[in-house]
Amino acid sequence: MTHKHSDYMHWSKTQSRARFNLATSGVASFPLRELPVQLETLEINGNDDGYGHPPLQKAIAVHHGVDPECVVEAAGTSMANHLAMAAILEPRDEVLIEHPAYGPILDVARYLRANVKRFPRIKEIGWAVDPQAILNCITPKTRLIVITNLHNPTSALTPNSVLREIGEIARSVGALVLVDEVYLDAVYERTPRTSFRLGPEFVVTSSLTKVYGVSGLRCGWILARPDLAWKMRRLNDLYSATPVYPGLLLAVAAFKHLNRLREKARRIVDADRKLLRDFLVQQSGLSAVWTDWGTTSFVQLRDGNADDFLETLRTKFDTSAVPGRFFEMPDHFRIGMGVNTEMFADGLDRISRALGDH
Repeated sequence: MTHKHSDYMHWSKTQSRARFNLATSGVASFPLRELPVQLETLEINGNDDGYGHPPLQKAIAVHHGVDPECVVEAAGTSMANHLAMAAILEPRDEVLIEHPAYGPILDVARYLRANVKRFPRIKEIGWAVDPQAILNCITPKTRLIVITNLHNPTSALTPNSVLREIGEIARSVGALVLVDEVYLDAVYERTPRTSFRLGPEFVVTSSLTKVYGVSGLRCGWILARPDLAWKMRRLNDLYSATPVYPGLLLAVAAFKHLNRLREKARRIVDADRKLLRDFLVQQSGLSAVWTDWGTTSFVQLRDGNADDFLETLRTKFDTSAVPGRFFEMPDHFRIGMGVNTEMFADGLDRISRALGDH
């Protein structure tokens, strides 16, 4: 039977809320009042631009240094991933996906009836991707290799040198590489260029939803070579006639001030990361591979059942974190940073108290 839902998204929508919410995946919302835009210039309806809003396509293209013909607009990274995989894969095509993986990516591949195979990220070397692990799994039937960079949930960064090796492996069997880069701009110093520029075998998805605090705009995109980009635009005809026009206008305005949005969030992320690092040093019951960047950390509960622990954390201490079972690691949980440092500190304190009870 075809997999037609996402357990993680259902949990996120129905059970992740708490007074001390460490289950977030993105930074705090950027207030509309702080975005330099005149509301009287917004319109509900606009001219039908057909397959893409040219000002937004251009803004995305300039941001990445690519041709606008390679940009496909999408409703957030989730829809971008869906469109990209659906345009590339046919039923029973082989796709290699990292482990651990962000649940909805697996859900889409299974919904598309792909033959899903896995390659491991190695915890002992910082959750890194080892190209040899991909080489061990790839076959002439492989159509697509999928990774997230920064990795969701661990925030591990895959350098371009490794991505090039992965691209060469993919090219050897005529496969493509899909890189979800929605967290990549949370590398605040010497931010890597998009992997799309490494070669024609790369397809990239991203959005403004995680690092910039404007998730409500649902401004996502795909970078793909022009012929594949056109295939994705036509596929999107099945899901959408026209996008939300005020959202397009606000997304263009956000692109004009991306540094302002990112730096506002960065101050909170940096403060939260310091608190988390100090906290983990003091907690013998927890362990985590430390990474230098990102808004999430993947924490292991050394003893006991993580689901039981998180249920106690939520019901008794009004604090939430994402269960590791949604990343196929049931002894872990994911902590999100970048929303509110005072709330984050209180949440960590409650985790400490819950550990005492546990």
